[in-house]
Amino acid sequence: MESSISKGRHFYTIGLSYKKADAEIRGHFSLTEDAKSKILNQAKREGIDGVLLTSTCNRTEIYGFAEHPFQLIKLLCEHTHGTVEEFEKVAYVYKSKQAIAHLFRVGTGLDSQILGDFEIISQIKLAFAQSKKVGLANAFTERLVNAVIQASKRIKNETEISSGATSVSFASVQYILQNIEDVSNKNILLFGTGKIGRNTCENLIKHTQNKHITLINRTKDKAEKIAGKFSLTVKDYADLQAEIRNTDVLIVATGAQNPTISKELLYCKKDLLILDLSIPKNVAEDVEELENVKLVHLDHLSQITDETLQRRKKFIPEAEVIITEVQAEFCKWLETRKFAPTIKALKKKLRMMKDAELDFQRKKIEDFNDEQAEIVSNRIIQKIMKHFANHLKEDSNTTDESLELIQKVFQLEEQAR
Repeated sequence: MESSISKGRHFYTIGLSYKKADAEIRGHFSLTEDAKSKILNQAKREGIDGVLLTSTCNRTEIYGFAEHPFQLIKLLCEHTHGTVEEFEKVAYVYKSKQAIAHLFRVGTGLDSQILGDFEIISQIKLAFAQSKKVGLANAFTERLVNAVIQASKRIKNETEISSGATSVSFASVQYILQNIEDVSNKNILLFGTGKIGRNTCENLIKHTQNKHITLINRTKDKAEKIAGKFSLTVKDYADLQAEIRNTDVLIVATGAQNPTISKELLYCKKDLLILDLSIPKNVAEDVEELENVKLVHLDHLSQITDETLQRRKKFIPEAEVIITEVQAEFCKWLETRKFAPTIKALKKKLRMMKDAELDFQRKKIEDFNDEQAEIVSNRIIQKIMKHFANHLKEDSNTTDESLELIQKVFQLEEQAR
């Protein structure tokens, strides 16, 4: 269906998500910015077109036009810590219409670990921008991404699927509220100020009325920017160990590839709750061996399905109706794209026949009226073209056979390619 857009190749998505892959495996396949740029450049060298890369704490996916999905799997495994064997155990591969439908579900939050989480749409926009920058975007991916953005906006505006606050950062604050007594007087330390860290910080302030929140980030100025916004304390990275000693709750939202919090860093005379909001895990699992430490990872938090999530589920059918509409429009456009070259070639052929016939009649007929002959013959061509176009649009099940027949009857093989 899409092969006319990318010369005999098909549109695939290969990936893995929280549904079958645990946090550790997802960590093996998460893509750094450097890995993304290497994959895009390699895809370009290998002639893989229309590539989109998404890598979040819940999933890693590669979309693109390839002759075989293994080309995309190979790209992923060559630029991450994951192996092909590991990938195959938890992976999914979708082709053509299925791959298109999958991107719609992902981009509209229906496939998110937390239903109705719209964080992913900004990732998809970013993925397209990165692909375009390298020269890998094509008309198909541009139109598809725009359609997914449109569906996402409509679902956000026309349904209540994202009503009530629920996200990883919200779930972590809920967890703290439910498990820590007198939370507004406890010391909270936030290590790492990426997106999840910032959101958690905002939610903490809103829901705990806590004035004892300290921020630490490897680059201090980033932490200071956020702290300034909320008038919080910022400490140096060098003070991390001392600050952990003083805190009751440690939230780790660093984006490192290896653990940033180890057993050696902790010296706990009092109870310490550690929330690890990072993928891959940034807190070494053996910290749980320490007597006063309780460690909770992102995956546990995502299972906090409160009433909000239950309520959201009611709006899935409404969201699906919107997706079906927008997706149908996209597929209609795609069908039109598919037969556009044949229609164009047919028009050219009919015009050549008309020009030859008018030349012939001009010589035979005295006082031949060129203007009238042009008008009449052009209108006839237009009417014939309309019949062909309508047939191709309406009978999408036999489009391939129809195109083949038109090309054969009018000998269009060369022009239609």
